[in-house]
Amino acid sequence: MASPSALAEAPAPVRRSGSRRNTELVLVVAAVLIAVLGYIEVGTAIDGRPPPDAAEYGAALGVLALLAHLAVRRRARWADPLLLPIAVLLNGIGLVVIYRLDRATPHGGAAPTQLLWSTIGVGLFLAVVLLLKDHRRLQRYAYICALAALVLLVVPILFPPVYGSRIWITIGGFSIQPGEFAKVLLAVFFAAYLAVHRDALALTGRRIWRFQLPRGRVLGPVLLIWAAFVGVLVLETDLGTSLLFFGLFVVMLYVATARSGWIAIGLFLAALGAAGVGWLSPHVHSRVTDWLDPLGSIARGQGPNQIAQSLFAFAWGGLLGTGLGLGHSILIGFAAKSDFILATIGEELGLVGLVAVLLLYALLISRGFATGIALRDPFGRLLAIGLAAIVGLQVFVVAGGVLALIPLTGMTLPFIAQGGSSVVTNWIIVALLVRMSDTARRPRPEDGG
Repeated sequence: MASPSALAEAPAPVRRSGSRRNTELVLVVAAVLIAVLGYIEVGTAIDGRPPPDAAEYGAALGVLALLAHLAVRRRARWADPLLLPIAVLLNGIGLVVIYRLDRATPHGGAAPTQLLWSTIGVGLFLAVVLLLKDHRRLQRYAYICALAALVLLVVPILFPPVYGSRIWITIGGFSIQPGEFAKVLLAVFFAAYLAVHRDALALTGRRIWRFQLPRGRVLGPVLLIWAAFVGVLVLETDLGTSLLFFGLFVVMLYVATARSGWIAIGLFLAALGAAGVGWLSPHVHSRVTDWLDPLGSIARGQGPNQIAQSLFAFAWGGLLGTGLGLGHSILIGFAAKSDFILATIGEELGLVGLVAVLLLYALLISRGFATGIALRDPFGRLLAIGLAAIVGLQVFVVAGGVLALIPLTGMTLPFIAQGGSSVVTNWIIVALLVRMSDTARRPRPEDGG
């Protein structure tokens, strides 16, 4: 296994010639058209005619996508041409599915609100791409990011719980989930700290059996900060975000040290912590019970629970689905537009549509990893891989929950599920990846560029 120093000094992969901005533009236009056609299909299936506001919807999404593309063309012309189109397509699919569920919900108006949050997200995307000239500047603010993230996680404890978890700040009709923003700040801190101490973490310390444990003074600070975050999240009864932060910590520690033993240790500690929280928290315990026996509520005469309804939706969708607007996943209940929105995709677009969406996520994550591998600075490499891992962990946790592979966690599916904080944060993640991929792919003088 190569040492972290060798990994940091490895030459960047050969880059293709050309900035590929025209390719990006074509893909962005295609993504907008797919979303608009889906919107029209929903209205036609339900009302027998296209929605009267289809042109306005298409124009709004198109303008947002075009502005994002122009920003990339101007300030990040060597960026990966797939990142922005994938984000636009996933966001568009989310708006279509939320609109479809609105039509089955009395007084449903989540789609316009989601479009508003998407506008804010694209605005922050523009700000990051236009104003952040060098991602390495973020390394200077590592401990400030850690402190800000901890504050964002502590504040919701002061507010009443929502659906059993204290993860929301609610003032009047406005609500926000600060933990969504905290995950990006925490990724910046981990990347900065591990980039500085990667050699000490990998090459020094005491060996116990097959594991090389780093010195306490090196690993201690990052473990204390991680423990503080997990402790706060346990108090908030937010198992999903706890698992996300823990997974992010283990992934970045493995990338920094190139030691697979950290993965085994991380999985063991994660399972131990999840079991403890599941036993002590009634809210989490009920989710574990439903996961162990999804159809148990039917046998007890209580009717199908959300997990059972989700499994029925996937089964009813079959290979090609019932068609947009023709499913019944709204029977899942209040979480149909958030936790269980993937069930609607599985029912109405079938296995084919579900696999297509998951492949979009896989492509987005792989491009993030490719960006990290191509970067020469350790901080950028760790940050890009960490941001991509955040998206991957969320998709795994959400998909695993609605498919009854793991207990439900209450997390939102990136870009697709209803949730303003989530969609804004994911646009920031894509913006950072775009900025870093521009640095990674830009021709250097020694390359003849």
